[in-house]
Amino acid sequence: MRRPHENVATVLIEPRALEELELVLMTLDLRVWPVQTAPICVDGPREAFQIRRRLMMRHGASWDVAADWVPIWVGFGASWQHGDDPLPWAAHQALWDTLDAWSVHVRFQRRLGGVRRIPVPEDITP
Repeated sequence: MRRPHENVATVLIEPRALEELELVLMTLDLRVWPVQTAPICVDGPREAFQIRRRLMMRHGASWDVAADWVPIWVGFGASWQHGDDPLPWAAHQALWDTLDAWSVHVRFQRRLGGVRRIPVPEDITP
């Protein structure tokens, strides 16, 4: 049985565009987690380096511009979730359309991966 996880897109983003894109994604109930500071990462800087390196090697020269960009995970907020049902295609489309609109500042693959559930403030109990 697979451990509980959340679906995320792994994206490399130009650092100076991160804050603005995060605000755009938040309006769509899409959550942004810089890998380097994600609460599920024991060694965030190392994991961020490894993810960036893997993506750069996989895509070769076409992604050279992103050599010092920030790896982020983009997940789906509660409005997209319906119990154990799969994410609706509208959720995928909202994400891909937004990232396409930011194509000058991001590099991504049009697929989702899974990471351990990332706690959000309403999930954290004192």
